[in-house]
Amino acid sequence: MILTADYHTHTPYSHGKNTVLENARAAKRMGLKQIAITDHGFNHLLFGLKRKRLGDLRAECIEAEKLTGVQVLMGMESNLISLGGETDMKESDLRFFDIYLAGIHEVLRYKSFSDMYNIMVKNYAAYKFGKRPSDKVIQATTSAYINTVKNNPIDILTHINYKCYCDLEEVAKCCADYGTYIEINTKKRHVSAEELNLMASTGVKFVIDSDAHSADRVGDMKIAEELLKEADIPLESIANIDGRLPKFRFAEFKAKNL
Repeated sequence: MILTADYHTHTPYSHGKNTVLENARAAKRMGLKQIAITDHGFNHLLFGLKRKRLGDLRAECIEAEKLTGVQVLMGMESNLISLGGETDMKESDLRFFDIYLAGIHEVLRYKSFSDMYNIMVKNYAAYKFGKRPSDKVIQATTSAYINTVKNNPIDILTHINYKCYCDLEEVAKCCADYGTYIEINTKKRHVSAEELNLMASTGVKFVIDSDAHSADRVGDMKIAEELLKEADIPLESIANIDGRLPKFRFAEFKAKNL
């Protein structure tokens, strides 16, 4: 199993340690065909990407691609900010990006206090105390994920179920229907082998991503390799290994609408 592309990496535009070029050079050393620069979304209160710097980020991506020969996609790891499925990627922002990731994070500016309380506070409290959230909380989180996939041309859901718990089967069914990939994140274990098997049974497709916050982790696959040894899913369901590249819905959306 050889990684073809890494679609989740960070730079100092949020809180990564290395530059776009350094990440791209690391991707080249790993033999990757593509890398995406996906810094944290605008509503992250500590590390959010700034709209006024989008031009600078694009210029760095273009230069890094020119110098390395690795295709460098400009993206963002946007934040789910409401139960209704909104993210901090506004419609006016879409034209700036090549790839659209989304996930649930802490320390965000949510659409409302109710959204913050139901998406993050209740989940995080359960996580901190090592308890399973109530069925009501899980259903709310599930709805937030599903509404987000339905309402936005999201390419990849990041580290699903990490600190925010959902019905993985239902979310995976939605992703399969809409052409959104589910990430196998190699920075942290966010699903078990059994949960990965359950999601795979829906026909959803996966990508392996490093979530690298430093260039030395670009292309890292260790956790994914360990997880896949325990799981029983066909490698054909992973879209960015062994020479394969995903077919992203955001690119199709832009071609039709922007």
